[in-house]
Amino acid sequence: MGEPSPRDRNFARPALDELKRKSVRGGAVAVGAQVAKLALQIGTVMVLARLLSPDDFGLTGMAATLTGFLGLFRDGGLGTATVQRHTVTHEQLSTLFWINVAIGAGLAALTIALAPALVRFYGEPRLFWIVIISGVAFVFNGLLTQHGALMSREMRFATQAQIDLTSLAISSAVGVVMAFLGWRYWSLVAMGVVGPIVSAAGVWVAVPWVPGPPRRNCGVLSMLHFGGLATLNGFLVFLAWNTDNILLGRFWGPHALGLYGRAYQLATLPVEQWTGTLSGVALSGLSAIQHDADRLSRSFLRAYSLLLSVTLPIAITCPLFAEEIIHVLLGPKWLEVVPIFRLLAPTSLVFAMANPLSWLVMSTGRVGRAVSIAAATTPVVIIGIVLGLSHGPTGVALGYSAAMLLIIIPIAAWSKQGTGITWSDLWKGAKIPFLAGVPAIAVGLTAKLTLGGALPPIAVLALGVGLVFAVYAGALIAMGQKKVYLDLLIDLFRGRRAKQ
Repeated sequence: MGEPSPRDRNFARPALDELKRKSVRGGAVAVGAQVAKLALQIGTVMVLARLLSPDDFGLTGMAATLTGFLGLFRDGGLGTATVQRHTVTHEQLSTLFWINVAIGAGLAALTIALAPALVRFYGEPRLFWIVIISGVAFVFNGLLTQHGALMSREMRFATQAQIDLTSLAISSAVGVVMAFLGWRYWSLVAMGVVGPIVSAAGVWVAVPWVPGPPRRNCGVLSMLHFGGLATLNGFLVFLAWNTDNILLGRFWGPHALGLYGRAYQLATLPVEQWTGTLSGVALSGLSAIQHDADRLSRSFLRAYSLLLSVTLPIAITCPLFAEEIIHVLLGPKWLEVVPIFRLLAPTSLVFAMANPLSWLVMSTGRVGRAVSIAAATTPVVIIGIVLGLSHGPTGVALGYSAAMLLIIIPIAAWSKQGTGITWSDLWKGAKIPFLAGVPAIAVGLTAKLTLGGALPPIAVLALGVGLVFAVYAGALIAMGQKKVYLDLLIDLFRGRRAKQ
């Protein structure tokens, strides 16, 4: 008997007995892919920082205040709605696909309409064509949303990782070549457009589902409602995370914004990439067991502890070795970034603690709660940024970090409410990673004070980071985490053998 046609295809999730295997394998694939992506991104940053100026990065940062804002609406939250939905039909997916295509085309047109306003706001004529060209990416984002959501529902994380890596590699290569040829800020614009084009081609090849015509009364209203609330939540989060860029660009110009943008990228890139990559695995897995409270709680806390274990040593090394990191990754001409980078370092830890809580909220369908959390915390972050604005990039970095530290406890309290997870559970999940960080901080600080200035920056960075990670890993093992990681490896091996 032949394969079912795309129209008759069952879009159900994997069976529960396969869920753990797919989740473990998906997590391992995501981590492995993230290592490669992080290395590629850092390499690209190192090259571009030496070929381009702070003004080049600042110009694209100004443009991103508009394209990033419009990007909040690029899928209308409908990709997340498809992943979170327990069951979904061909007619529903087709209708959502065409809605996403319309959204993408509309956003591309809107960037053209709003480009003159952005030029007037910043007083920078070069932004006009930067924004218009950047808006092309919205068309391709609309084409890939539902195919990508299907891939996540089926937990095909290895395929998704291959597409992401290919897209990143090609867009990075285009950017570096153009920068080398003297195209300056246009190399950054090209990177932002090429990535979605490659991704759209990749998901269409990997997911040979062909959408049908849109249908009325096919049951998408609840999904549109979910997507609308998810988009509203994204809008509020955007305000909290981008007011710094908007105000710095407006009142301090492209140079200051370029410095701040590089500091922010380096301070948050590793943690954002880890959480962003694992969020697809976590959201799919937790959504599949959302009606089993005990299993949901155990799975979330395990993922939360593992994520903190991976990200905490990164959060330790950034402030300790700020001078060496900037010198090695960006070069001597970027040393103005050091104090900004150090002040922003605490935000990476806040992201590692707060972002996974959104998995818990969204996977259980509590999107209204996510909006309420964002609405309550965004003003705090904006106030912190405004208070520091008169002191330039360093003042904004200090205000931003202080505000983020203030809101982490309220976010955790609100996110866990009604899920069965207690403060004791959260502390149990975070305790071992934090305790393991104590000796790692002591060793890292000693290395910094002993080696700093005595050796070249790259040697200090290599030795210091190596010592921090070695001591941290040893502390985790000493506190009984060895069995946790061995169990994961065993599950992964069993999953691979079962697949074969």
